[in-house]
Amino acid sequence: MHLSSLTKVACTMALILTTSETMSAVDTQSANTSVPEGEIRYRVSAFPDRVALIATASPAHSQTFSWRTRVMSEPALLQITTATPSPGLHLKATEHSAEHVSLTSANGKAQHHRVTVDGLTPDTLYAYRVSGDDTWSDWYQFRTPAATFSPYTALYFGDAQNSVYSHFSRTVRESLRTAPRAKVMLYAGDLVNSRDGIHDDEWGEWFAAVDWMAATVNQLPAAGNHEFSSDDDNPIRHLLPNWTAHYPVAGNGPEALSDTVYFSDVQGVRYIALDSTEALQDEAHAKRQAEWLQNVLADNPNRWTVVFHHHPIQSVSKGRDNPPLRKYWQPIYEQFDVDFVLQGHDHTYGRHSQLSDHSGPVYVVSVAGPKMYLVSDEAQRVMHRTAEDTQLFQTLAFSEQQVAYRSYTATGELYDAFILHKRADGTKRLTDQRPDTAERRCQSPAPARDDRCWNGTDVIYAQPIKK
Repeated sequence: MHLSSLTKVACTMALILTTSETMSAVDTQSANTSVPEGEIRYRVSAFPDRVALIATASPAHSQTFSWRTRVMSEPALLQITTATPSPGLHLKATEHSAEHVSLTSANGKAQHHRVTVDGLTPDTLYAYRVSGDDTWSDWYQFRTPAATFSPYTALYFGDAQNSVYSHFSRTVRESLRTAPRAKVMLYAGDLVNSRDGIHDDEWGEWFAAVDWMAATVNQLPAAGNHEFSSDDDNPIRHLLPNWTAHYPVAGNGPEALSDTVYFSDVQGVRYIALDSTEALQDEAHAKRQAEWLQNVLADNPNRWTVVFHHHPIQSVSKGRDNPPLRKYWQPIYEQFDVDFVLQGHDHTYGRHSQLSDHSGPVYVVSVAGPKMYLVSDEAQRVMHRTAEDTQLFQTLAFSEQQVAYRSYTATGELYDAFILHKRADGTKRLTDQRPDTAERRCQSPAPARDDRCWNGTDVIYAQPIKK
């Protein structure tokens, strides 16, 4: 998979500071990252970077690893061993050769390496490192999931997308303080913003934000519409090679969609990623995923089930709606009594469920980055909790009989909470524990549009408002 050498496309924009003040024009891409025009911050080098631990179908027994280097004459290597207190980790490490795909960007010609290691022992602490060009990464440690259900915590993030390093990074750091032993980091799409594939700085900022957590906590990403190309002359979007280069996922989905549709069983919880972008642009893809989903849910031995995708079943933001997802997917969620449907795209927060009959999913939409939209009147009316202008992350603490769900702001304040109880017969009950605080609404001094609070590109270079 190769991309021809591309250069940055410059354009200018005015960043709104107040209703009457603007700053000088800056390059759009610079406004979306912290990298000034003309600077090379994330140049590819001999040193391995963008290291990720990616969940396979059964991460208790196998793991996929990916990383980036400059072009190398020899295959990249991974060394892995059971972790010990001794620094002699290399003495008993096994060595595995990686495959790679090549990508060229403004940050240079890169090789993106990947290797899957099988035969791992469940619930075991491992250490690994990956090679660069005549050098090695630091040693990373991770614990494989248990083979059967055991309590643990997962992290869930909505869109990062814009100003990822300057703003999304604080959400990630706060999540680490809240759930330092999380076993899963789940992303509901739009990890980055650029759809044309040339802005590698955004991927550099993504990995700078998630940092070593990406290399030590199982990554479960869903693709969003911003992981696809966008061309005014061609309405059909195509998945960008940047996605598959950085995130070679489990690959057990429908053949035509295996780069974005997959499932992974993590310690008694089945996680199912769907591709809502493909579903919304081609009804055949919505049907194909629905058929696959039915089979995956019909043969599911796990205690809990989490489905995640980018576009919401029920939109939270103004002017948005996704009827094909309700037509093809929602009936299956209800039929198989999925526990959670975790989503993004709307740049707001919203949570709702219909558990009056003791069955069905809890639906959540969340946002982790700085782009912020406005909640629709309908969502305010029907949803149990909503928010605007609020960066959030979520924890799901799984135990045998219940899941404790918590949504926290980027400053660590509890914003939403409930406990989902599951009885022995499979019926469910929800105990609402949301705090007695007002729902948050847009505080921007100059909302970007009628449906937006912040664009997400208007925050890096903004200056304090003069009083």
